[in-house]
Parts: sequence; structure tokens; C-alpha cells
Amino acid sequence: MVNLLILGGTGLVGQQLIHQALDDASIARVIAPTRRPLAEHAKLTNPIVDFDALPSDAAWWAADAVICALGTTMRQAGSRAAFNKVDHDYVLAAARQARYAGTPVFVLNSSAGANPSSRSYYLRVKGNIERDLALLNFASLTLVRPSLLIGGPRPERRIAEEIGIRLMSVLAPLIPARYRGVSTADVAACILAAARQAGIGVNIIESEAIRR
Repeated sequence: MVNLLILGGTGLVGQQLIHQALDDASIARVIAPTRRPLAEHAKLTNPIVDFDALPSDAAWWAADAVICALGTTMRQAGSRAAFNKVDHDYVLAAARQARYAGTPVFVLNSSAGANPSSRSYYLRVKGNIERDLALLNFASLTLVRPSLLIGGPRPERRIAEEIGIRLMSVLAPLIPARYRGVSTADVAACILAAARQAGIGVNIIESEAIRR
């Protein structure tokens, strides 16, 4: 793979993706558009962008594959509308730019339980973006659906998540594999592998298939 475009490079999974991609000898160049600068690296191109006004004429939209780990939380976003803007609208806008530029492969870090009909607003948004990405007709679209992410440190404490991780560690033998916690490093490795393999059509990787 010559050029890999990574969206959401400052998040937990995104940071792992950047680290692993830069260490991967099979990837010649990593392009990671972000709001704030990343640490410099010889293989890294880091355009500073405003996701409310993405550049349509940037040459880097044309890549061998796009990996998207853009996302926020309801707490960080502050409202349902703001959450939808990041996890749906920003993702779709970037995907359209890449698709129009001819990029054939798109891999999304989604969520276990993603479903447009879910009662959970979070999972409904995740399901909506999966559905809308499929309509763009990438040659290869992979939807990776991790359960509770284990990794850190996070920029802010998430008490409920910390409790959930502790409970999962104790109750792991009783929890179905799909709903057990999964490390951010394993999620990133799975996403990179999916970008390399580029299975034709729409491919779904559930959480139980992520662990190395």
C-alpha cells in the first residue's frame, strides 16, 4: 500500500492506527488530516483542517485506502445534534471526498450493535453512517464493530466506562464474546488488516473477530 489516509488520528483508536501504520514497512505514506498538529514523522503528512469545511481540491483525498476513526461521545459533543455532526456528517463528508477522488477502499471504526433502527441514539447514528457509506459504492467497504474499548489514557475520565471495564474483567467468562472489551491496539490492527485485504463489497467485522 503506497498511500493510506487516516481520519480521526487524535482519538484512542486513531492514535494506535497512526502508530501502527507508521511502523508498517508496507505503507509508504500516511496522510492524517487533523484539527491540531501531530508529532512529525518522515512518513507522515499532516494537513490541518476544519471538518466543517473540508478542502475539496486536496490531492491527498486520492489514496489507496481510507481508514476512519472519527468519533466523539454524547458527553463531549454536548447534544444529539453535535454528536450526529461528528459521527455521521463529518464521516460522510470525508468519505464522499475520498470516493469522488477515486479512492477504492474505506474502513470505518463503527460500534457493536450499530443499527439504524436501534432504540439507542448512539447505535442508531452508527447504523445510519454504515448505511450511508454503503450507498457510496466503494469497491471495498469494511465496517469494524468493536465492543467496549480498552485503552488509554483518555483526555477525560469516563466513570461509567471504567466501571464497565472492571466488571467485564471479572465477568468475562460469562459475557458473550461479542460484548467483551477489546483493546484499542487490537482494533487498530484489525482495521489496518482490513484496509490491506480490501474485501470486495461490504464487509462486517464483529467484535469477537477483532482480537489477535
